[in-house]
Amino acid sequence: MSDRTDRSVPAPEDDFPDPLEDYEPQHYDDPLEEALDTRTVLDLQTVPCETVPSTATIEAAVARLAAIEHSCLLVEDNGQLVGLFTDRDLLKRVALEYPRIKDQPLSSVMTADPVYVNEDDAAAAALHVIAVSGHRHVPVLKLDGTIAGVVTPRRITAFLIQHSKS
Repeated sequence: MSDRTDRSVPAPEDDFPDPLEDYEPQHYDDPLEEALDTRTVLDLQTVPCETVPSTATIEAAVARLAAIEHSCLLVEDNGQLVGLFTDRDLLKRVALEYPRIKDQPLSSVMTADPVYVNEDDAAAAALHVIAVSGHRHVPVLKLDGTIAGVVTPRRITAFLIQHSKS
């Protein structure tokens, strides 16, 4: 058995330097760099966005895309994101088979489990997802997992223009 009474515990100030003691706040030379790092995804304007249930028919989803003149629908079940249906999905998976599959559920042709960002992520995170995943539309989720919106190419372009040097 060891005798614990012989050991001395050093005071915290003796052996533990404060890691924030020499902290220098980030300095930005470029306003766009600062905006991408300090602004959140919500600053990219993520609404309006359109949602449809995964049980909707392909025909209903195509009609909805045409009616709203958008190129993306967020697919949800019970308020939770389960997929995306975009103009690219329409062209790749639906167009040539439309008469035969139009009555099938949207879940059979949607992009399931899409990459997403959270509403409090840095704006740069959305650009990163687009660059790495190759998706043009990035869903935005609230911290409780419900849908907050979608980041689109137009919204990103507007953000970049707004925060670029003049």
